[in-house]
Amino acid sequence: MTSPTLDIVALPYRRHPLGYFEALRHRRGAVLLDSGKPESPGGRYDILSCDPLALLEIDNHGHLQCSPSRPLPDDPFKAQQAMLDSLGEIDVDSDLPFLGGLIGYWSYDLSRHLEPLPNHAKDATHLPRCRVGLYDWALIQDHQQQRSWLVASSERRRQVMAWLDEPSSSTTPFRITAPFVAEMDAQDYGERFRAVQRYIHSGDCYQINLAQRFSAPYEGDLWQAYRRLRAATPTPFSGFMAWADQGILSLSPERFLQARGGSVEARPIKGTRPRGQTPGDDKRLADELVHSDKDRAENVMIVDLLRNDLGRVCRPGSVQVPQLCGLESYANVHHLVSVIQGELDTSYLPLDLLAAAFPGGSITGAPKVRAMQIIDELEPSRRSVYCGSLGYIDRRGHMDTSIAIRTAVAEGGHLHLWGGGGLVADSDETAEYHETLDKISHLLTALDATCNVSH
Repeated sequence: MTSPTLDIVALPYRRHPLGYFEALRHRRGAVLLDSGKPESPGGRYDILSCDPLALLEIDNHGHLQCSPSRPLPDDPFKAQQAMLDSLGEIDVDSDLPFLGGLIGYWSYDLSRHLEPLPNHAKDATHLPRCRVGLYDWALIQDHQQQRSWLVASSERRRQVMAWLDEPSSSTTPFRITAPFVAEMDAQDYGERFRAVQRYIHSGDCYQINLAQRFSAPYEGDLWQAYRRLRAATPTPFSGFMAWADQGILSLSPERFLQARGGSVEARPIKGTRPRGQTPGDDKRLADELVHSDKDRAENVMIVDLLRNDLGRVCRPGSVQVPQLCGLESYANVHHLVSVIQGELDTSYLPLDLLAAAFPGGSITGAPKVRAMQIIDELEPSRRSVYCGSLGYIDRRGHMDTSIAIRTAVAEGGHLHLWGGGGLVADSDETAEYHETLDKISHLLTALDATCNVSH
C-alpha cells in the first residue's frame, strides 16, 4: 500500500520550537520532542505534531485501547508494528528523521509485558503503560542547518497552516501549592540500601538502580512548568505531552536507542558530578568524575549489559564500543557517557530492537531481570513513565528514543518527580541518599518548589 504523496515544505526557522508548538499544544495528541536548542549541546532536531490518525494506549492492566478502534494484535509491540505498517510505503528521498510513524512514550512498567516481574510495588500513578500516536505529518526543525520543514500531504498542510495561524489561548499561571513530599526518609532509604547490599554480597546482582518518588500538588498550566524546566535544565532529549489531567515533562540528557539505515546506537549515562561555581572548580569536578574507579565500574557494567541486549537483534560480530566512559558536560552536570553501536540484523525491525533492550540497562542494574525484580520489591511505588522512554519510530525504520530520567509526571493535580542512582558494593549509604535529592534539586528550583525530607 502506498500513502498519499508527502510534500516537504520549508517554514520560517525559529531558534526555539516553543512558538510553533504553542499554537498546537491544546490539540488532540499534541507531542513535542525537543532538542533543547539553542541552549543544550548535542541535540539537532525538534519534532512536533498533533491530531494523529490513531492513538494506542496500554492501560495498567495490560489492555490495549485504540482510538479510533481498529483490529490489532494483543502483543503491545506487534500492535504498534501493525499501526506503523498501516501507513504504507513512501517514495521520498530525505535525510529528515521523521516522515510519519509513531511518536509517544513507553513507560518503565511496560517491561511487565516482557519479563517475569513481581507485583510488590503499588501503582501510585495511573498513566497508561504506553501511549503512542500514529502521525502522518510533522513539523521538524533542523538546528544544524537552521531550517524548518513541514512534512505533510497537501490536505494536511492546509490544516496545519490554519492551526498555526490560530491565536494562542490564554493560560493559567503554574505553581506548586505545597512542598514536595519524599516517599522515603533517610531511614526508609537506608533499609532498602542495606537490602541491596545484601543482594550484591550474596551474588544476586552486581548493581541496582534504586530510586524514590517525590510528589506535590500543583495548579495551573503544565506547559508553563515545562518552559521553566527547559530554561533551567536544557537537554537534548526533552519532550512534552499533556492530555486530560495527565502529562509528561521530560528533560532527559540520555539517548536510549537510535536506529537509522540499519545502524544502531545506545548512549548510556552512568556517573554524574555537578558543574562547578568557578572554572577551576568545574574542572576539578570533571577530573574527579573521569578518574573515579567506582563511576567507571558502574558504567562498564551497563555497557556489558547493553552489548548483550543489542546482540540479541544485531548482526553477529557487529556490536562495538567506540566510546567508553567519555566525559560530556551539560548546563548543570558532568556525565560519563559510553557509546555502543551495532548493525540490526535484517530479520529484525526497530520495534524488535526496542523490545529486546527495554527498559534501558542504565536505570535497572545488572543482571537486568534480577535487578528489576529487586527494584519492584524495594521501591514502594511503580516508576510509571520515569525510566521508560520517549521518542519516535519512523515508517522507514528510523527510531530515536530517550531514557526518561529528570522527568515529571502529572496526574490529577499532582506532580511526581523521581531521583535515584546506581548502587554497587562500595556505595556509601548517606552519599547515595543525598544523590536522590540532588537529582531533583534543579527541577525543584525551576518550579520554585521545596521538598520536605528527613535526614
